Amino acid sequence: MSNQIAPTSDKQVPLTQPPKKGSSMGFFSRLRSNKVALIGGYLIILFILIALIGPYFTVYEYDKVDYSLRLLPPSTDHWFGTDHNGRDIFTRVIHGMPISLYVGFLSVLLGGIIGIPLGIVSGYYGGKIDALIMRIMDILLAFPGILLALALVSVLGSSLNNVIIAVGIFSVPAFARIVRGSTLATKKLEYIDAVRALGATDLRIIFRHILPNIMSPIIVQATLRIATAILAASGLSFLGMGAQPPTPEWGAMLSDGRRVLFDFPHVAFFPGLAIVLVVLVFNIFGDGLRDALDPKMKK
Repeated sequence: MSNQIAPTSDKQVPLTQPPKKGSSMGFFSRLRSNKVALIGGYLIILFILIALIGPYFTVYEYDKVDYSLRLLPPSTDHWFGTDHNGRDIFTRVIHGMPISLYVGFLSVLLGGIIGIPLGIVSGYYGGKIDALIMRIMDILLAFPGILLALALVSVLGSSLNNVIIAVGIFSVPAFARIVRGSTLATKKLEYIDAVRALGATDLRIIFRHILPNIMSPIIVQATLRIATAILAASGLSFLGMGAQPPTPEWGAMLSDGRRVLFDFPHVAFFPGLAIVLVVLVFNIFGDGLRDALDPKMKK
């Protein structure tokens, strides 16, 4: 009888390993099932390609002024028409694509670099550290994002780099709060107690066991935040606080077009349409990512 009883105490080690979250194939399968999100992902790739190579294939120069061509309607020579300085609007929209994506990606990266460590430290250690960090985040959240960014740019000065800093700072609370909540939920799992009992340091637990398991909400938040960042940066440029002429930033182009909005609507319509499309595509793709990465959506 004793030969039939196998010792199991030394084999029960699953608690030292994080629970499996499903294969990458399952994730892509769920993402492919969301046709709208899939289209959004393809369009994001298209926008990135346009931003990388599009400016090299435009016929006109984005900053060349020719008053003999001012305010021409859309035509075969000028697909989107020309603005009040005779500049080709299609060329300026194409050259504005890398600027908007640059601002969106870099500002979100800055917000994540600051917000993610703050959220992890707050959620993991708790206590007074958690209270201090979260009260600072509450102060930042008390201001509407665009107003906070506007105040920061007013202090730092009007420039594209300062817009990135301002938008990045007002993105910090969103990352910090989401990461804190995910960290609180993850650190209570049994495998975290197991690795701690085995002598793992706090840094090892955070970087090897907690951070990899909270990446899903971080990725979703970053994708959705890019759309918010592009919209905020365009709003600041619209108010004259962002990119300065002759930089073909979409918000600044939209601001120029409002002066002749009723007589020549195409001047404002096409930059505005570009902003709407890019923001909409990132939001759609972010929603699709959230559904694909949500454990409740998994079979």
